[in-house]
Amino acid sequence: MTTSLLCDGKDGTVLTIHLQPKSSRTAWVGKRGDALKVRVAAAPVDGEANDALIAFLAGEFDVAARAISIESGFTGRRKRLLIRGVSARQLEARLSRYGWW
Repeated sequence: MTTSLLCDGKDGTVLTIHLQPKSSRTAWVGKRGDALKVRVAAAPVDGEANDALIAFLAGEFDVAARAISIESGFTGRRKRLLIRGVSARQLEARLSRYGWW
């Protein structure tokens, strides 16, 4: 299943995220429209929230942080990230453990 929030790209899988910085903890929240919502404890200062998001996703999907890059939305809440080395199907399998996927 390929959706607008998760699709196979030429170099990896593109994931659409809605980021909420300055939360009490870093965690998945669920879906928000055509994006997955993630809360991070870091503030949106000097790229800290983006770094926290990448570290969180790397841990969740068992990839190196360097395999994840922000393709668009670096300064906004809505981001499109490229995750190299995994397919959309593999990410869907990881996300399936959450009831909202």
